[in-house]
Amino acid sequence: MPEESLSRILRLPGYGVWRWELDEEALELRLWIRQSGREPSYTCSGCGIERRSVHDQDERWIRDLPWGTWTVYLAVEVHRVSCPRCGVKVEWLGFVEGKHRHTVRFAKAVARDCEDAPTNRVAAKWRLSAQTVRRIDKQALLSWKRGRKRRALRLMGVDELFWRKGHCLTVVSDLERGEPIWAGPERKKETLDRFFTEELPPRRRRWVRAVCADMWEPYRLSLREHLPKAAIVYDKFHVMKHVNHAIDETRRQEFFRQGGRLRSLMRGKRWLLLTRRRNLSRRKRGLLNEALSINRRLFKAYYLKEQIDRLWNYTYEGAARRFFEAWVRSLRWQRLPAFKKLARTLETHLDGILAYCRHKVPFGVVEAINGNLRAVIRRGRGYRDHEYLVLKVAKATAQRRLEIAA
Repeated sequence: MPEESLSRILRLPGYGVWRWELDEEALELRLWIRQSGREPSYTCSGCGIERRSVHDQDERWIRDLPWGTWTVYLAVEVHRVSCPRCGVKVEWLGFVEGKHRHTVRFAKAVARDCEDAPTNRVAAKWRLSAQTVRRIDKQALLSWKRGRKRRALRLMGVDELFWRKGHCLTVVSDLERGEPIWAGPERKKETLDRFFTEELPPRRRRWVRAVCADMWEPYRLSLREHLPKAAIVYDKFHVMKHVNHAIDETRRQEFFRQGGRLRSLMRGKRWLLLTRRRNLSRRKRGLLNEALSINRRLFKAYYLKEQIDRLWNYTYEGAARRFFEAWVRSLRWQRLPAFKKLARTLETHLDGILAYCRHKVPFGVVEAINGNLRAVIRRGRGYRDHEYLVLKVAKATAQRRLEIAA
């Protein structure tokens, strides 16, 4: 095959093939390439200016995209340039990804495959190490992030994610875009402080109107320090988690207080009590009514749980506050210690709960982002690099949003 035809197939502007070799057993095609111009020039990697004076040269093997079933390797003449400004520098090759041993188009092909398959499977397909594939994928995601149009962060979400036994992440998300923007280990005040230092400088903090977070004191302290003008809205799902814990504690106390016959009727009714009544089927509603009819305290606890959900239906903060005060007064003489403890907790965080009347934060988006993170962690059999994990989910979320819009 003539070298001219190989150069046209290779399509590297400014470079031509001057020698080639086939390895039938390994199915490898080796091409020796060099600059094809009459007066070759070399770009200094320090200042980016073209130079003609060469200090020395070497040969480097670079992997390129395959041609059918043939694996292609390029032998490139790499020169060290004598630059008056930078000294002796290695020349910059535009078609090579930095100092790595593969071309830019090869890295793009590997990164495209990583969008649809785990890195281990992609590594087996391209005969690369999993570490190399993760590095290529992360570099492509960072390049995608830098090329995106930056938008002001107005609605911010802060939540924790338990990603393996004994370890959790603090996840910060953009609730308008519906995608994560940062993650850090543990759920301490210092963790969230690091987010503001690394990702959100003071000039961008002024745009944040509201923050959706759970009732974790270190988060509140960090948010009040860095976002003094933003409203903190406590997540409804975390508040209802405390409510469900109170009714579960009441169920446990009544279970051990009743005799043997009533215990048998109450056994196995836990999930019926924790589920909202409107989500139960007709048969399960009958089972729930049977359990509530034999225990008055359990009936009161379930009624109070269903009633507190109305707190997020109000538009005016004064009306919501009056409703909550009436709900607390209804606890008198009910002999429900778990709910009295719950009322004290909610009174402490009442301002953050009622802030939802002024800032309708999408609570479901925070939980959806956590669900996407867990799904990616399961598919990848775990992640050690938190930045890489956030970039993967952000890219997938952005592509999904574009598909829906189209």
